[in-house]
Amino acid sequence: MTFNWEKLGKVFDPTAVTGRPWLKEFAQAPATLVIDDFVRVYFSCRPAADSAGQYVSYSAFVDLDRSDLTRIVRVADAPILGLGERGAFDEFGVYPVSVIRDGDRVLAYYGGWTRCVSIPFTVAIGVAESHDQGVSFSRLGKGPLLASNPRDPFVLSGPKVRRFGGRWYLWYVAGTAWLENGGRPEAVYKIRMATSTDGLNWSRTGKDLLESRLEADECQASPDVFFHAGRYHMLFCFKHSLDFRNNDRGYRIGHAVSDDLLHWQRDDTQAGLDISASGWDDQSVAYPHVLALDGSTYLFYLGNQVGRYGFGLARLQA
Repeated sequence: MTFNWEKLGKVFDPTAVTGRPWLKEFAQAPATLVIDDFVRVYFSCRPAADSAGQYVSYSAFVDLDRSDLTRIVRVADAPILGLGERGAFDEFGVYPVSVIRDGDRVLAYYGGWTRCVSIPFTVAIGVAESHDQGVSFSRLGKGPLLASNPRDPFVLSGPKVRRFGGRWYLWYVAGTAWLENGGRPEAVYKIRMATSTDGLNWSRTGKDLLESRLEADECQASPDVFFHAGRYHMLFCFKHSLDFRNNDRGYRIGHAVSDDLLHWQRDDTQAGLDISASGWDDQSVAYPHVLALDGSTYLFYLGNQVGRYGFGLARLQA
């Protein structure tokens, strides 16, 4: 099937927020938690760069009116989780985040960033829990839940967690190489999957789930899986590996379908959402997140510059 998304416009612009110095720009990787009469949308943001031009990344949320998801009713007063301590895998960033209910708590799976020498960064996947409906989280340990191993040797990031049939699934992106681009290293990453019976102990396949279409070093990210019309669907984003900033080589949203969550058939023409002719998403669309709510299905996504100026919303049409 081909999806048909009606764009409802940009919902949240981080550059318009005041009084929060840790939230100056970017609202990346939207992820949702439904709470009574509002929907909590998590995103990752940045304060201004330091004197050396270096950034850190935090994760926070906005609450949207459940009856009108374009209306903001609250912006978080603080990040949901502080930066990791010196030497920790998440010392310099908590991005992106994916949340899920687990009994009386909410679990957040996130990418923890640290800086490197020969490459600009590396990332591993951490986990934290909340007992206040996802306002604040605490780590379940100082180290990562999933880190590099012989099959996943480089970056591990972009966790997206779901449960189907009582089993936990974690889709993530795994770095497969670092390329040289005019003196600037650029990561290549593909979509992979891990499974669990408890959400804490994970088994990885170490295999790429999707074939590449743009080029062998195509970068794939933000795999969000949902069940619709009797099949499993994955929306994700993909881009060229080099020279992709502020041009038509940046992210687009792709689609794949599966009957068993293991084997995927890719057909990007079915994704149903592309760049606009003009405006905030006329160069790039990225980081899709699907929410089924009150009889409708919504898609949160990023526009130009991977969410520097916020995230938008679309609604699935019959």
